[in-house]
Amino acid sequence: MSEIAVKKNHPKGLYILFATEMWERFNFYGMRAILTLFMVKALLYNHEFASKLYGSYLSLVYLSPLLGGYIADRYWGNRRSIIVGGLVMAVGELVLFLCGSFYHSAPQLSTFLFFSGLGLMITGNGFFKPNISSLVGQLYTKEDNRKDAAYTIFYMGINVGGALGPFVCGLVGDTGNPADFRWAFLVGGIGMCLSVIVQKLFQHKYVVNPQQEVLGLVPKNSPKAFSSTPIIVSGLIILAAVMIALFYLDSKFNYLFYLLTACIIIVPAIIFVDKSLTAAEKKKVAVIFVVCFFVIFFWGAFEQAGASLTFFADEQTKRDGLGLSVPVWIIVLISAALLYYVFTLFKKAGKTLASAFDKNLRLTVFGLLILFSAALVIGNIYLFSTHQTHVVLEEVPASWFQSLNSAFVVLFAPFFAWFWLKLGKNEPSSPTKMALGLLLLALGYLWIAQGVDGVMPGVKVSMIWLTGMYALHTAGELCLSPIGMSLVNKLSPVKFLSLLMAIWFTANAFGNKLAGVLSSMYPPGIAEIAKAKKAGINLSNILYNHIAPTVEEAQKLKSLEIPYTFKSFFGYQINTLHDFFMLFVFMAGAASLILFLVTKKLQKMMQAE
Repeated sequence: MSEIAVKKNHPKGLYILFATEMWERFNFYGMRAILTLFMVKALLYNHEFASKLYGSYLSLVYLSPLLGGYIADRYWGNRRSIIVGGLVMAVGELVLFLCGSFYHSAPQLSTFLFFSGLGLMITGNGFFKPNISSLVGQLYTKEDNRKDAAYTIFYMGINVGGALGPFVCGLVGDTGNPADFRWAFLVGGIGMCLSVIVQKLFQHKYVVNPQQEVLGLVPKNSPKAFSSTPIIVSGLIILAAVMIALFYLDSKFNYLFYLLTACIIIVPAIIFVDKSLTAAEKKKVAVIFVVCFFVIFFWGAFEQAGASLTFFADEQTKRDGLGLSVPVWIIVLISAALLYYVFTLFKKAGKTLASAFDKNLRLTVFGLLILFSAALVIGNIYLFSTHQTHVVLEEVPASWFQSLNSAFVVLFAPFFAWFWLKLGKNEPSSPTKMALGLLLLALGYLWIAQGVDGVMPGVKVSMIWLTGMYALHTAGELCLSPIGMSLVNKLSPVKFLSLLMAIWFTANAFGNKLAGVLSSMYPPGIAEIAKAKKAGINLSNILYNHIAPTVEEAQKLKSLEIPYTFKSFFGYQINTLHDFFMLFVFMAGAASLILFLVTKKLQKMMQAE
């Protein structure tokens, strides 16, 4: 009975990684939620340039794990890489805070700080992301059927942070005053520091394999010189400078597509020429690369969340005039229920972590629960001190919509974890699940395309269209992203585990770069019309009544970086928001259909012996 119980429960190390990743995602998604808004409203970049920078930044964020995974495998180990990466990202957030403090008084300094801060975020993420993901799979044996469920639980941890980050950072930063964006960066940096603290305190004790061996230590054959502090610091400074330069250069020359293509050719070549790999292992690696190709199209559409969909939320979604009035007594009642739940968690933690071995973890959990309880009590005391009878919400910040995806993941993930296990022998293969994810993504865009059909710039639509779209996208994401991560871990030869996990993120990089390019095709709307109006130009007439601008108007629009023509994508004309969203319906739908058709072939390759 005890063996069965142990196998049903997940190792404590999973929850340490859960907490580490949760706070890092709080930082990442909180900053992402306000990034394009900061570029447009504080740095005064236009939609097209902001979209391309967004795509380049996220692309490098997911490309950098190639290098970080390699260094971890050969020299530093997972643990050191995670801690170093987290510290570098915390410094990056501090630099962005300074950028938000000086954008008005010293614009040139602010530009330098902006590219430097994002370059540091890219560098840190390269060390953090592939290493923590690869540790999850190592907590289990190859045959353990809990691995898919573990990745789903881990993915839920990602999205607890992803839900809280945009909400908290949007609350303090997206206030309507561009000067407040800096506080969002500062809050993100605090979350990153908490992530590093959790990893530093508990990784060595709890993140162990089934034989109770500590995971992620420095490789035994690693040269001692690479572990010295001067070498580590010098290497980080050089690498950060390179990443800053790469990010800045792409904003000028758009070279990343070529670099990403080179990675997709070179890395497989390195792996396939390795003579130690068997024919069966090479077939399994080939499956990873095929699946990653389709993942590019998923992220190209999905990652519109931080760019074009944020512009849509800000400009054409009815977020004000809600008049939502919540009686204070209801808030007090909810707070009391939460305090009771915290009390039950307190007792459960005391029982589960009762041993002397778990003392530090127990005290940490107790401390966090006490802090949460104190925050609830202080919040209620503040409400009473204001003598308010109701709390009124008049407007929802645009950045809050980016919490929807992660909030839906938290709601849906337990169901998906249960559902895949419940199907048993009838469970669809991983490629089939991923094809279903692409189909749900296409349906999400079909939903919002119907919501904006015939809607002109300046006319705002209900929040239900964005909300419904994010719900469908979340279901699709849960069919694809955690399943894909688990698939990579299952099929990867141990020698190339981190490198192949990094390839998964390279596909993400390609998709995110594509997302920025596609977002730059967002049709001119209310923001551009308003900006042109200040310059004395009727842009609405030019765009929708097909009145050609005068030479003087065209020169002025160009100098102000205001687009006055619609764009096309491989012959597909994008004149309206409906056209724009239907582009993603066609792209994701076609990818889904093709993946469904090849899934049986991929299954045979996965089962090669």
